Amino acid sequence: MDSTEYDHDLLVIGGGVNGAGIAADAAGRGLNVVLCEKADLASATSSWSSKLIHGGLRYLEQYQFGLVAKSLRERDVLTESARHIIRPIPFQIPLLDNSRSGMLIRMGLFVYDNLVKRVHYKGSRSVKFGSDSPLNSSIKRGFEYWDGQVDDSRLVILNARQAEKHSAEILTRTECIALKPLSTSATSNASGWQVTMFDHVNQVEIQRTCKVVVNASGPWVSSLYEKLQQKPAPHDLRLVKGSHIVVPKLHDGDNAFLMQHHDGRVIFVIPYLQDYSLIGTTDEEFSGDLDEPGISKEETEYLIAITNLYFKGTLHRDDIVHTYSGVRPLIDEQGKSASKVSRDYRLVLEKEPAPILSVYGGKVTTYRVLAEQVMSQLGQFFPGMKGAWTKRAVLPGGDFELAETLYQELASKYGWLGPDLISRWLNTYGTLSFDILQNSRSMGDLGVRFGANLYQKEVDYLRRNEWAHTAADILWRRTKLGYLFSKKEEQSLDNYLQQAPKIK
Repeated sequence: MDSTEYDHDLLVIGGGVNGAGIAADAAGRGLNVVLCEKADLASATSSWSSKLIHGGLRYLEQYQFGLVAKSLRERDVLTESARHIIRPIPFQIPLLDNSRSGMLIRMGLFVYDNLVKRVHYKGSRSVKFGSDSPLNSSIKRGFEYWDGQVDDSRLVILNARQAEKHSAEILTRTECIALKPLSTSATSNASGWQVTMFDHVNQVEIQRTCKVVVNASGPWVSSLYEKLQQKPAPHDLRLVKGSHIVVPKLHDGDNAFLMQHHDGRVIFVIPYLQDYSLIGTTDEEFSGDLDEPGISKEETEYLIAITNLYFKGTLHRDDIVHTYSGVRPLIDEQGKSASKVSRDYRLVLEKEPAPILSVYGGKVTTYRVLAEQVMSQLGQFFPGMKGAWTKRAVLPGGDFELAETLYQELASKYGWLGPDLISRWLNTYGTLSFDILQNSRSMGDLGVRFGANLYQKEVDYLRRNEWAHTAADILWRRTKLGYLFSKKEEQSLDNYLQQAPKIK
């Protein structure tokens, strides 16, 4: 079979942050790319993170200096590329009697500040907590450092849009169910894959051919490999569940808190969506259903207990407004506790019977450099491929300098939207807001209001441009309006989406 006869150069399996990042990078290098995802984009681990772009301060304690340095470099690169969904925020570390010593933390922060050159992030400093602090009155001092907060699921969506912009095909709700090596003809040394996918929306099988496959299916990477290849996966995967709770905001102000537990773990309390605090994460070994990794009673009690240890107010189970859990696919390291297993990644390339590369591990912050390294390994199969390009690329909607200036531009043209809707769209879509609104002149042009300032015009845009099929796709992954929608409103949105004409 001639290489010119392939339907695609590259098939990427998995619509999480790594898969979408790889698809975008490859498409931008001129490859013919298709990505398939059995559910919605970012429907698993990539939307169940702590929503941070960070170096990983606690990894210094485990001497993972290479991972921290790589993550810190990416922190600035990503902040530059997606100003609308990534923003620097201060993290304060209160000191209790059983905390790590102040000297140890100060040393760690010095390394964190100076391991790589900083562009968008301030350095650390000592802080004091007075009577106006939301913390327990026994906590008098601590430290402050800076990291980034991200809308994790939108980061995935924007990478998929970047890929599509460069002619990649994005197939959501489409599952890869079989791979068969293509026979090498006597006249050609080409080899590749016959791919069978199942479209869950239309209930049909899709047959494609491709030269190379990348398995970026996250927690499913080993089980999918074994299913498709009919042999053991090249690496053992350690599945670790991280759970979060969302509660009414515990404090005013833009800063987050890093709380140290006596077991050595750290828990974040992060300002979230103006009205909430996000608390997490746990580290619990996981062996259940990957599609439904709910929070356990023990995890809930753990997060509540450490929060009550640090804060004046008492948090109860009844205060929890939402929970979510994600399963991290970590490279197994025998003898290490779940919290100490490396968050780095490993790429495994096999050339026989045809090229397939499997992605093990990884974290949100390092997805872009992971994608670059994947393409570096795959370059031998695509000698005409263009060079690396994503380091200076801007993700869709991020092509502006100052949020304040963009806000004024939107307000001057669409002031009738009101400040709340303008701010939400700016922080969700950036300059893509203009694509949604186009020539709209009044609220009436936005169509039906489904609830919480979600209008038909935005919903239709998400259907056409961001692969949204269900209310959950829109309310929890394209936006975070699920917190504000009633069950009745959510059902109304779902009914509209089910009755809407299919996107061709």
